Amino acid sequence: MRARKRFGQHFLHDPAVIERIVSAIEPRAADHLVEIGAGRGALTRALLARNTASLDAVEVDRDLAQSLQAELAGTPSFTLHRADALEFDFAALSAARGARLRLVGNLPYNISTPLLFHLLASAAALRDMHVMLQREVAARITALPGGAEYGRLTVMLAPWIRAQRLFDVGPGAFQPAPRVWSAMLRLEVLREPAFAVSPRYAAIVAAAFSHRRKTLRNALKGFVSAAEIEACGLNPGARPETLPAAAYNALACAAETATAQASPAGQRMG
Repeated sequence: MRARKRFGQHFLHDPAVIERIVSAIEPRAADHLVEIGAGRGALTRALLARNTASLDAVEVDRDLAQSLQAELAGTPSFTLHRADALEFDFAALSAARGARLRLVGNLPYNISTPLLFHLLASAAALRDMHVMLQREVAARITALPGGAEYGRLTVMLAPWIRAQRLFDVGPGAFQPAPRVWSAMLRLEVLREPAFAVSPRYAAIVAAAFSHRRKTLRNALKGFVSAAEIEACGLNPGARPETLPAAAYNALACAAETATAQASPAGQRMG
C-alpha cells in the first residue's frame, strides 16, 4: 500500500534496523507491548515473534489496519485498534492488561511532540517507550542545559522521563525515504515525577522559551520579580537555556506563592 502524506507515513523496512530496535527493547514473556503506527507490519511481526504476553497495535489508517487484521487475526496475543494515537486511552488499555505498558513506535514526525505529551498524560500507565523520531527532535529531548538544542521540549519532558539516545537511522531504512535522518530513543517513564510539578510549571517554561534570548528577569516579567528569582537561588540575568528543569519548577512555585499573596484572600490572611 502506498504511503499517505496526510498521515506522515514512512514505513520502516530495513531488517537490520528492525532487529536492532527489537534487541534494544528486549521484550520479555510477561511484557504488554503497544505499537503506535503499525503500518505495513514489519516491526509488528518481529515483535510478535518474541511471544510477549500481548501486543496491541494502534493504527489510524483504515486500509492498513484492515490488511494487518486480516493477516494476524489468528494470533492470540495480538489486538489491533483502529484509532488515532492522539486520542487513544492508554490508561484504559493498561488497566485492561493489568500492567504498565511498554510502548514502541516509529512516530509520525508531524505529530511527534503533541503525541509525546498525550502519552505522558498517562505516564502512570507506561513503563517505557522506544520511539523513532526526527534526529533533531531526539537531540532536543536528550539535550543538557546550556546547549543549543536545549529548550521547551527538553524541560517539559524532564520531570517524567529519563531519555537515552540509542542510535541514528538513515533515510534509506524507510519507504518512502524521508528527507531527514531519524534517531531511536529509549524513554524510561519514572514511577514518580522527578519533583512535585507545580501547576504553573508549563506556563513558566513556555514564557521563558518564547523569548529565548531574553534574560529570566525580562522573560518572566508578570510571573515573578527579580527578587523572587534571586530567592530561588537563581540569577535574574541568566538565559533560559542555562537552567535545569528543577529550577523552572522552583520559579513556578514562587509564581504560585506570589499569585496567592496578591489575591484578596491572601491579603486578608497576611
